[in-house]
Amino acid sequence: MNIAIDGPAGAGKSTIAKLVSKKLGYIYVDTGAMFRAIGLFCAEENTGSDDHELIAETAGRADVNIGYVDGAQRVFLNGADVTDRLRDEKVGNMASVVAQIPAVRSTLLDLQRKIAAENDVVMDGRDIGTCVLPDAQLKVYLTASSAVRAKRRYDELVAKGETPDIDVIEKDIIDRDERDMNREIAPLKQADDAILVDSSYMTIEEVTDRIMELAAKAQGK
Repeated sequence: MNIAIDGPAGAGKSTIAKLVSKKLGYIYVDTGAMFRAIGLFCAEENTGSDDHELIAETAGRADVNIGYVDGAQRVFLNGADVTDRLRDEKVGNMASVVAQIPAVRSTLLDLQRKIAAENDVVMDGRDIGTCVLPDAQLKVYLTASSAVRAKRRYDELVAKGETPDIDVIEKDIIDRDERDMNREIAPLKQADDAILVDSSYMTIEEVTDRIMELAAKAQGK
């Protein structure tokens, strides 16, 4: 059983996918974390975000793998566990750039499909239902307004003791949406057979329950 959850940055895909996978006893696959790992490597190598040729060369030196500890996904970059370093804003923005590069996408695509072929999975990203797992039994497009997504990110950062600018956060989100939706390869869009879930005015529990209902229906239960 494969469940694909797509949507823009900050829509809550990872949070919801983790909860759904735990309730179902499935493996959770965070594809964005894989791209973030390569983004982290490129950021550390100071490649910049404009030189795609240099990024492609740098990314070619990044060995990304995933493992599972108590059912939780851990991401390894060149043998080191970098899971806890992937949420930085700079890394996220670089991941959006990296995701436009064909060679990077091809490498990670093979790994993602292999995991899904061998396990019951909940996989989230930008193009899971349209490209990675086009035959997934359930496809969900999870979204929320840019203002709501910015407020969620703002609250996360404030909770960490930071003093962010919510306007800058929303601008970054809108810019990232633009890049993701207009990239030449596997752009962010709702699959024709995906079910739209707008989480703008829903709690985490309500969104999780909705997807659990859809999963039960997809399984014929």
